[in-house]
Amino acid sequence: MLLRNARLPDGTVRDLLLCERHGLVREVGLPGELPPGPGGNDGPNETVGMDLSGFLLLPAPAEPHAHLDKALSWELVGAPPGDLPAAITAWRAYAERVTEEEIARRARRALDELVMNGVTAVRTHVDVLPGEDPLRGLRALLRLRDDDAVRARIAVQVAVLHGDAPDALLREALWLGADVLGGCPHLAPDPVAAVDQALRLAGEFGVPVDLHADENLDPRSGDLRLLAARLAARPDDRPPRVTASHCVSLGVLPAAEAARLAKEVAAADVGVVALPLTNLGLQGRDHPVSTPRGLTAVRALLDAGVTVAAGGDNVRDPFNPVGRLDGLETAALLVAAAHLTPDEALHAVTNAARAVLGLPAAGPWQGAVADLLAVRAGSLGEALSSACADRVTFRAGRVVSRTRVHRELL
Repeated sequence: MLLRNARLPDGTVRDLLLCERHGLVREVGLPGELPPGPGGNDGPNETVGMDLSGFLLLPAPAEPHAHLDKALSWELVGAPPGDLPAAITAWRAYAERVTEEEIARRARRALDELVMNGVTAVRTHVDVLPGEDPLRGLRALLRLRDDDAVRARIAVQVAVLHGDAPDALLREALWLGADVLGGCPHLAPDPVAAVDQALRLAGEFGVPVDLHADENLDPRSGDLRLLAARLAARPDDRPPRVTASHCVSLGVLPAAEAARLAKEVAAADVGVVALPLTNLGLQGRDHPVSTPRGLTAVRALLDAGVTVAAGGDNVRDPFNPVGRLDGLETAALLVAAAHLTPDEALHAVTNAARAVLGLPAAGPWQGAVADLLAVRAGSLGEALSSACADRVTFRAGRVVSRTRVHRELL
């Protein structure tokens, strides 16, 4: 496929030749200077052309932290907005009766929305559920992950999420095919044992770890520090990748203390996922005056050299009644709430997110993976501000979704 007249993030206008066979950007050149490709202009390998005049071509967003088992359940659960404990209580009550088929239906709708917004890779956490069949949600997500139509559009990683599950149940989840081992140490009866269990079982199965860490405003919360210390103690015996998501309490520590902890996290090679939309909504409700932002210390982590990604987290469920399943929304929130530049915010939702997921870099550059998002905008600032729905999503050099918008003044 030959993309013509695409505006790149640096403001330049270029043509790009995509190679579907290898899923890469084969060449980038000035408008009109690239040949049509090895297939010529006729025959079975004919190169398809697309004029992207008026579009900004970006690396496709990746979603490093979703909860597709809960997505789009706000009206079903009937939960009023509240803090994290209230949201957990409401979801647990509903989860007693939720079925595998219902989870699969809502998750498929959410995956479709992600793709149409430009997302080509997602990691979704899925709860160990109450009842006689605690892994029914996991089976629903694994079915979707392995569906050929889904795989063609978006890469799905499934992380099993639990508060205090026994080894036997987590081993069963990993045998079924869970890609990542998750957990919530700050909600476990023994946080130290919870972290040790995650590292031990993930090492046993050779899968990454992604923990919900310090999802609170208590400066004494110690998940992130504990995780970094445990990894430092076992440098030659660790899972392939370790991620800490949320890390909200880091944002309320004194600056010097936050900087020290950020350096420990960097030394332990732990990636951090910031989740602005849900954390800004859930945290700080008991602080009606001078309400804390409820966001991790993004700048301190970046300054320490930590890989910082960002995701949408919960979308239209008891934990968050709003959300668009759109990486551009997350990036805009990082600019407003974390004081990042637009370029830094874009990186957090694109290639930093891909790094956390263990995926190679994508973007409109020669040799990069051809996972791309074309959005109608003249600049990155405009794209983050308007988040225009007029978009084209490319996965591995193929168009997998197209949304056209018609607007008129009468």
